[in-house]
Amino acid sequence: MAIKMGDEMLFRSVLRKSVSVALMAAVCSSAVAKNPLEELVVVGSRGEQELGMVPAAVSSVGKDDIQLARQELGLDESLNRVPGLFMQNRYNFAQDLRVSIRGAGTRASFGIRGIKIYVDDLPITMTDGQGGVDDIDLGSAQRIEVMRGPASSLYGSSSGGVISIYTEDGPETPFAEAAATVGEFDMQKFQFKTGGQHGDLNYLVNASYLTLDGYRDHSLVNHSLINSKFRYDLDADSDITLVINAVDSPVADDPGGLTAGLVAANPKQAWGANLAFDAGESLSQQRVGLVYRRKFGERHEITLRNFYTWRDFQTFLPFQGGGVSAFNRFFFGGGGQYTYTSPLFGMSNRLTAGFDIDAQRDDRQRYDNIFGSVGAMIQNQNENAEAYGFYFRDELSLTDTIELAFGGRYDIVDMAIDDKFLANANQSASLNFSEFSPTVGLVWHALPELSLYANYGSAFETPTFTEVGGPIQDASGSGVTITGFRDVKAQTARSIEIGLRGSLWDRVDYDVAAYTMAVKDEIVNDGTLGNVGFFENADTNRNGVEASLVIDVFKGMKMTTAYTYSDFTFDKYPTNPALEGNTMPVVPNQQLFLELAYTHESGLYVTWDILWVDELFANNANTVTNPAYRVANIRFGRDFQFGNLTLSPFFGINNMFNESYNGNVRPNSFGGRFFEPAPDQNAYGGLTARYNF
Repeated sequence: MAIKMGDEMLFRSVLRKSVSVALMAAVCSSAVAKNPLEELVVVGSRGEQELGMVPAAVSSVGKDDIQLARQELGLDESLNRVPGLFMQNRYNFAQDLRVSIRGAGTRASFGIRGIKIYVDDLPITMTDGQGGVDDIDLGSAQRIEVMRGPASSLYGSSSGGVISIYTEDGPETPFAEAAATVGEFDMQKFQFKTGGQHGDLNYLVNASYLTLDGYRDHSLVNHSLINSKFRYDLDADSDITLVINAVDSPVADDPGGLTAGLVAANPKQAWGANLAFDAGESLSQQRVGLVYRRKFGERHEITLRNFYTWRDFQTFLPFQGGGVSAFNRFFFGGGGQYTYTSPLFGMSNRLTAGFDIDAQRDDRQRYDNIFGSVGAMIQNQNENAEAYGFYFRDELSLTDTIELAFGGRYDIVDMAIDDKFLANANQSASLNFSEFSPTVGLVWHALPELSLYANYGSAFETPTFTEVGGPIQDASGSGVTITGFRDVKAQTARSIEIGLRGSLWDRVDYDVAAYTMAVKDEIVNDGTLGNVGFFENADTNRNGVEASLVIDVFKGMKMTTAYTYSDFTFDKYPTNPALEGNTMPVVPNQQLFLELAYTHESGLYVTWDILWVDELFANNANTVTNPAYRVANIRFGRDFQFGNLTLSPFFGINNMFNESYNGNVRPNSFGGRFFEPAPDQNAYGGLTARYNF
């Protein structure tokens, strides 16, 4: 796809500014001797690589930012510091966290689209492209890596990027840890964690229970989770890792969206239909995965993956006709990867090749919702999806300071519905998608402490089952009727990105990226009924700038900032040309995060942060806006040492300035009920006790 002239002019302007910044940084940092870019190792390119060697926008968040004095209710608590991400809906567990990277994911009424999610190198995103975070255990997360931008050339169907979560390893000294957190809105969370090293076996087990009544009416959630990782060193060159995860959430109520008038009258209220029809969901899920790694000398390495996921799910939607949806899911698959590291024509070179195969089997039913009770069946079908991906990537050092990376991936995705409910005729259907996604990038180490990069990336993304098949709105607007696959195409994207990252005076780290992206047949939300979204294809243009800055102000004090500028518009909208030129909804034009974190050698720590979000549109027509808002939080605590026992009390205040704002905006919501108000000022506190054996 060609990038339009306006996008090219913007890109050239951004390029000139970024190069100017890079040259200024190079001059200022010429006296620095250390190379902090080589201190952080990431795996965004499906292999360990120093951050300074990656020709793409990659960020990494560590354990303290994820866990320390957090409520651990959502990924956004720790990932707001990553530019390019916009997250909503921390407090509605029935809808799940809504995550957007560079505009991908904005169409979702619930769950996550357009972004691949991995935990311990195993996929959480389903074969049809829908993901969720209800089984992610933040209480045992060691780090989270975020790759921003098209990732199809490495990871398959996705246009926004990749979020990879890695569970802690057990320490050399075994430990046991218990924690209790209580807070407003009847929040209670209890956690037990243990881990260690026993001979060749490394282990980590974490279990938690959360109950939260919620700020709004009809927001109760009960959530139990266990996550474990066992790694056994078979010998000096190979190991095998077993991951076992289970979640049980029997209650997750949905208070629904409100109109602006209802928010002003009483932000705590639930929408009447959500109360009448007992809207919400329940689920249970179990996941088992294996990862085997082996090195053959210095040049060869293989990785094999295998996983199985079982999920039982039921949701009550706020309407009668087809208002209960339930499925039993089996999601399974595996993959293999080979890495060959050896000079090529006298230049350092690493070649990676691999494959991913996974399948999704959903046994789905839909029933009428008789005011919170299951009524007559109106749908019974099996939904099957299979995906086959084959990829390669080569990283070649052209000189001592310039590295070329290129690769591609070929994906095949087959989707089929086998209709078992024939009262409304046979709706069985199938769809087949295939695409090759190339990428190429170049990184220049202008100085040991400065890297500049540029890349071209492509993306391929299929619609999910909920977007391409099943319900459509009936003429009365009071429910849904059932049909086979709707005419929603797969989307493709082409992106150009430039960036720089580096350090100054051994105490300042900076990262800047600018991109332009053209998306053909983007899957866009065209409207919703209850919690059911309806989708069309439209061409869009996305342009943006992302920057982060981390400064060691003085001993113990660190400042972190992240800024995002986004310009996302509809280019062509065949079913509604009047929308062409409009701004894509539910993404702000600007977002700014600032954090000040102080740690004293005594064990005392205090962290204050503020997030400013620009106003955004709630619908494609750009007739409804959500006001800008700024939310500040503070958390603090101290570690007390008593021999092998460490006691760590902690406290936090969310929304400390009592800002009135919406924690979620539902795109194109039916009846103008776009808004889900977020909690006002609220506090929490807890105690962690850890014993080292």
